[in-house]
Amino acid sequence: MRTSRPARAGQYTALLAYLVFLAFPFLWLVSTAFKPPRELGSLHPTWIPKDPTLANFRQAFDEQPLLHAALNSLLAALAAAVIAVLIATPMAYVVARRRTRLAKAVTGWVVVSQAFPFVLLIIPLFLVLKNLRLINSVPGLVLVYVVWALPFALWMLAGYVRAVPPELEEAAAVDGAGRVRTMVSVTAPLLAPGIVATGLFAFITAWNEFFFALVLLKTPEKQTLPVVLTHFIGAEGVADLGPLAAAAFLATLPSLVVFALIQRRITGGMLTGAVKS
Repeated sequence: MRTSRPARAGQYTALLAYLVFLAFPFLWLVSTAFKPPRELGSLHPTWIPKDPTLANFRQAFDEQPLLHAALNSLLAALAAAVIAVLIATPMAYVVARRRTRLAKAVTGWVVVSQAFPFVLLIIPLFLVLKNLRLINSVPGLVLVYVVWALPFALWMLAGYVRAVPPELEEAAAVDGAGRVRTMVSVTAPLLAPGIVATGLFAFITAWNEFFFALVLLKTPEKQTLPVVLTHFIGAEGVADLGPLAAAAFLATLPSLVVFALIQRRITGGMLTGAVKS
């Protein structure tokens, strides 16, 4: 059925409003990052700075160790993304291809685990890391990020595995390939968009995570970038708005750059033409 013009116009209007809603905080952040102090305190703020300056960026780097904190965040996010994908990929294959009670139980665990709030998890995780002597360490934080990202990563990859036509695996079995060889040589290459999307999800989740890093990391030189951003807020709750906006703008760039570079692989149809009808 064709969509009528009023309905189509309404859809585009709703989509435009949603895009504006998503873009407004980021655009305002960029504008604030380049404003001098007198414009930040103006009673009539403007979108475009009248006298743009880089002083906020220089002040942000002078006041806080942003590069070192960004390196900590990068190491933790990359390690968590790689480990989560390596663990979730074979698990997702088993869950998607094996219709057993165990597979259903794992699926149920994935759904239920997403309902747990952070506060309920931090105490048992803290005790476990304490026994492993991983408190106040980046490896301990990576372990927490992997545990937190693994359920949703498994859920995502299981959906991608189900989208792979079983006929490809059956053809590989006829040619004499075993289950492991089939998964590595046939299924895994077709899962490239799903693996990339899952890794991106795990990376962005770990890069932006704040609560676990705040609780588990006490030494300043081990803190991640989201925690260091809170140092721009004074003891009385007054924020140093210019440097804070500049540092927050820089903190959002890695996620945007990574997504821009690989978004085609995420949305690309890697399975097109794999099976002839």
